Amino acid sequence: MMPPLRLAGTLIPAMAFLSCLKPESWEPCVEVVPNITYQCMEVNLYKIPDNIPSSTENLDLSFNPLRYLGNRNFSKFPELQVLDLSRCDIQAIEDDAYWGLNHLSTLILTGNPIQHLGLGAFSGLSNLQKLVAVETNLDSLENFPIGHLKTLKELNVAHNLIHSFKIPGYFSNLPNLEYLDLSNNKIRNIFHEDVQVLHQMPLLNLSLEISLNPIDFIQPSAFNGIRLYGLTLRNNFNSTNIMKTCIQGLAGLEVHQLVLGEFRNERNIENFNKSSLEGLCNLTIGEFHLAFLDDSPDNTIDLFNCLANVSAISLVSLYLNNLEGLPRQVRWQSLELIHCNYKHFPSLAISSLKRFVFTANKGGDTFTEVVLPSLEYLDLSGNGLSFKSCCDHTDLGTSKLKYLDMSFNGVIIMSSNFMGLERLEYLDFQHSTLKHVNDFPVFLSLKNLLYLDISYTHIRVVFLGIFDGLFSLRVLKMAGNSFLNNLLPNIFTNLTDLTFLDLTHCQLEGVSPMAFDSLLHLQSLNMSHNHLLVLDTAPYKHLQSLQVLDCSFNRIVASKGQELQHFPSKLTLLNLTQNEFACTCEHQGFLQWVKDQRRLLVEAEQMICATPSDMQHMPVLSFRNSTCQVSKTTISVSVLSVLVVSAVVVLVYKFYFHLMLLAGCKKYGRGESTYDAFVIYSSQDEDWVRNELVRNLEEGVPSFQLCLHYRDFIPGVAIAANIIQEGFHKSRKVIVVVSQHFIQSRWCIFEYEIAQTWQFLSSRAGIIFIVLQKLEKSLLQQQVELYRLLSRNTYLEWEDNALGRHIFWRRLRKALLDGKPWSPEAAADAENCQQEATTAT
Repeated sequence: MMPPLRLAGTLIPAMAFLSCLKPESWEPCVEVVPNITYQCMEVNLYKIPDNIPSSTENLDLSFNPLRYLGNRNFSKFPELQVLDLSRCDIQAIEDDAYWGLNHLSTLILTGNPIQHLGLGAFSGLSNLQKLVAVETNLDSLENFPIGHLKTLKELNVAHNLIHSFKIPGYFSNLPNLEYLDLSNNKIRNIFHEDVQVLHQMPLLNLSLEISLNPIDFIQPSAFNGIRLYGLTLRNNFNSTNIMKTCIQGLAGLEVHQLVLGEFRNERNIENFNKSSLEGLCNLTIGEFHLAFLDDSPDNTIDLFNCLANVSAISLVSLYLNNLEGLPRQVRWQSLELIHCNYKHFPSLAISSLKRFVFTANKGGDTFTEVVLPSLEYLDLSGNGLSFKSCCDHTDLGTSKLKYLDMSFNGVIIMSSNFMGLERLEYLDFQHSTLKHVNDFPVFLSLKNLLYLDISYTHIRVVFLGIFDGLFSLRVLKMAGNSFLNNLLPNIFTNLTDLTFLDLTHCQLEGVSPMAFDSLLHLQSLNMSHNHLLVLDTAPYKHLQSLQVLDCSFNRIVASKGQELQHFPSKLTLLNLTQNEFACTCEHQGFLQWVKDQRRLLVEAEQMICATPSDMQHMPVLSFRNSTCQVSKTTISVSVLSVLVVSAVVVLVYKFYFHLMLLAGCKKYGRGESTYDAFVIYSSQDEDWVRNELVRNLEEGVPSFQLCLHYRDFIPGVAIAANIIQEGFHKSRKVIVVVSQHFIQSRWCIFEYEIAQTWQFLSSRAGIIFIVLQKLEKSLLQQQVELYRLLSRNTYLEWEDNALGRHIFWRRLRKALLDGKPWSPEAAADAENCQQEATTAT
């Protein structure tokens, strides 16, 4: 870290320059699409800005303290279609608050502690299709004033306090409702009268999401005769007996898609047994999904007997041993087995199956033949399987296959040329090991194939007829393979319809002049990450449709000497970055061509000279042809000038972030801070920050607003810019959470160094150090400046005991209160809180 006096001396010229600049007027909202879309997220607004045009269609006001929505609050925006009011601390919405928004289709009210909701709060929303009222303190649907929203398709009231599943009668006025999310509420029982409206006026396209409710009881026959499109019950039951009773209570339900199970990180059911799902036999199900049950039934055949007539079945993260002995009468058209840890690949014989997905199952190691005569879609990726024979219709048990994914598996021995699989359109072998590909034309029968990926399959191409038969191929990916003598031969003769070709990471040193002659429709060619030494235009001269050519990350020195104008006329993007260009007079024709074709070249400014030594690391565009005729003295002076300029650029670059910080101090120095403190910590200590620091400071009295990167940084902005603009500029103080992880993190040390500069430049600044655990002296001494600061300054030490925590929080709050502007009422509350805490102690 640079000493403060030296840093100040370096920044004096920049300070003088910045003091002459006139600050721009403050515009709280970001104009994403002019006159259409505005983002005003988290800019501390108490009302809607006046400078937003009336033509606005999408408006994001989330994370602002609006608190109250009065009559016709948004009447100025008649064209509004999407309105996001998430986390705006709205406590009251009066009648006709949204009056005049006849085009509004989406309204988001997530995370508002609504205490008063007028009966006409949603009046005027004649076109509303999606209403999100998550975490709004809603305790019942009965008094929710939405019965007039006839166009409503989606209602999300998850994460609320709803205890009753009763669907109000006004739902009969919502004929277009397709999705109702009641997940994560307090629903324990479902009775017949709760769903009476669904008996009287069935909503045939309605999907119900009631996961994460502690359901104990579903009255038998409550759903008898009801038709739903979807029903999701995940993480609802605390025992298999409750699960069994509730599924039996669904008897008579007709549902297109039924989802049961747990979530990856939330487990309730233990000692699962097959009788828990017996009630499924009394339901009419179209598609069945079962997920994340650690203890799955040993015998699944009885379960599948109840599901013989479903059209699709999906099993995710179920520890099943096998699928042997399935009923012959199953009518499944789609079967998904994902991460089910089978000991052996299932030997299936299902005549109706059209789609089979078997992925991420690491139990079996060898593919077993299947009999699936109707199969059109087969995904076997990510299993580490070995195939002793591949591939014809007898191996895969079908002749109707159109999609085949065998990527990320083990060794695949190619013993057939896809006889009987002529309908294939998509074929993926990437990151598997293909054997015997050069022995015969493996793909000869695939005349209808459109997509082929053989990337990283350990192929060394020797056989020139490797792609014979692929007359319809549009996309070919063969990255990460190699060629004989590292020379690309003419192996694409039959690929006349090819539009995309990927040859990256193939160790190519040269390309045959006729390699691409037949690819008249090729539009994109990627030759990056190879070992090409020259830019040779000869192989590309017949590519009449070529638009994108990527030759980056090679070893190209210059062109081969041909007329570079012979590149295809339709070429719009040529990438030559990350090569080893020789910026010498010998290649001045090529170097001049680079300057002339800057619009064609991708990031031409990033094309850097590798030789000679006096031009090393300089941009190719900086080469001047005039230097080839001037004296050595002139050359020396020019080179010296370039070095001086480079040194200045390096200095500016090195202190770029300090300059940004200095500019921000001038801009924000006189205004109020958004946050009380910006917290610098290692991601390894995030649990402590969330559970201790945030909870005690933001939810305590007095309340302090912290700036946290995971929550408060603006998406799409560079991390360093967020640190300076959102962290330091808008915070009164900085909290540094020092730990072993902090010292070993480059980002943490960067933030700490910027904090030192910030403390030096800002008269109101203050850094509060918190040491989470005892640190080894040798480790701490690696950061000399930090070691000195901790040795000379008072810091807080975290102790995980009652007395230590009490003293810690009292000292930290006292430090944060220094310089905090707050009202007399808040001061009184804080004083009372301090007295109560003292008495309790």
